[in-house]
Amino acid sequence: MSLELLEPISEEALNHTHLMPRHVLGNAILRHTRAEGMPELGTVQIALIGVHENRNAYFPTLSYDITAFRKAFYSLYPGNWNVQIADLGDLPNGQTAEDTYFALHEISFQLRQLNILPVIIGGSNDLVYPLYRSYQKNNQFINMVSIDNQFDFSQDEELISGRSYMSQIIMEQPNLLKHFTNIGYQAFYIAQEELDLMDKLSFDAVRLGVVLDDVKEAEPYIRDADLVGIDMKVLSAVAAGNYTNGQPNGIDSRTICALARYAGICDRVTTFGLFELHNSPIFHQLLAQIIWYFCEGYSCRFGEYPVATSTGFIKYTVQLSHQELIFWKSEKSGRWWIELRDENYFDNKTKSSTLLPCTQKDYLDACQDSLPERWLQAFRKGI
Repeated sequence: MSLELLEPISEEALNHTHLMPRHVLGNAILRHTRAEGMPELGTVQIALIGVHENRNAYFPTLSYDITAFRKAFYSLYPGNWNVQIADLGDLPNGQTAEDTYFALHEISFQLRQLNILPVIIGGSNDLVYPLYRSYQKNNQFINMVSIDNQFDFSQDEELISGRSYMSQIIMEQPNLLKHFTNIGYQAFYIAQEELDLMDKLSFDAVRLGVVLDDVKEAEPYIRDADLVGIDMKVLSAVAAGNYTNGQPNGIDSRTICALARYAGICDRVTTFGLFELHNSPIFHQLLAQIIWYFCEGYSCRFGEYPVATSTGFIKYTVQLSHQELIFWKSEKSGRWWIELRDENYFDNKTKSSTLLPCTQKDYLDACQDSLPERWLQAFRKGI
């Protein structure tokens, strides 16, 4: 079994829990230890796995101190959750980076087969590639969301690195990438050719300023994701606690926790990854809180995918000057969708519609006779 490749949690991290109160996460979750081995996974819903692979990082980085993260995470108290979490330990580097890719591919697939959501912690951003590949075993089309200050398309001959893995994904055949969304990009890091490619492929991109102005604008883009990856270089230097190699602009600590919670709430998300980690005391604590908020979101899942509007939804019809729009609001979660109707049909038998996640602001804009930007983008792309 691929899970046999995982190494137990360090004794240093385990011993740290002996000094903690009885109800903290370190004493509440299942753990892979040298003394007791791999825990029974029958009731597990979320599995944490540390990874150190960074040989294909765009910039060489030091290995992340995963023990420092565990000390911070174990010291937090769980919320009012009905979620069983397991820390399965660390995946050691293979002889080559490709060996690590293969092992991560197999582990991710195996856990999902057990209805366990893997949370991958550490390594460089190219690890998104084997996580994506793990969905191919089921011949499954997937939606990907990357929270990153760049798009990670290749700008040189190298196909797989922390800054070019997306090129390999979009060129592979058969291609199972249904949709890709970047959240948090900064325009001065993006070549015009990359923006053109995003537009040509009908992918979505949300600028950093939009996310910081109102983080709720990002939630509909995450709602349909299967795989969510966060490149931690998207954080500002203040949030990362890294004033030497950090970014002057970026996502703040509060916003990144909100985005993680959205990913946890999303009923479709089955893989969550956090890469390019910073080694600073403040970041260890922030990373622990990011994963805490993901687990918090997971505990609040509404089971609203796929959306069935026959019950539990309120229909709103908005008559604009030259267009009628239909919105749906969930009575359970308060989330909104806008209906995209196919008007290119010859009879009612072939009429179809699609529900696009949106925000209440999109509905309010429509009430002011203004077509929501989200609807316009979908219309232009022929969705």
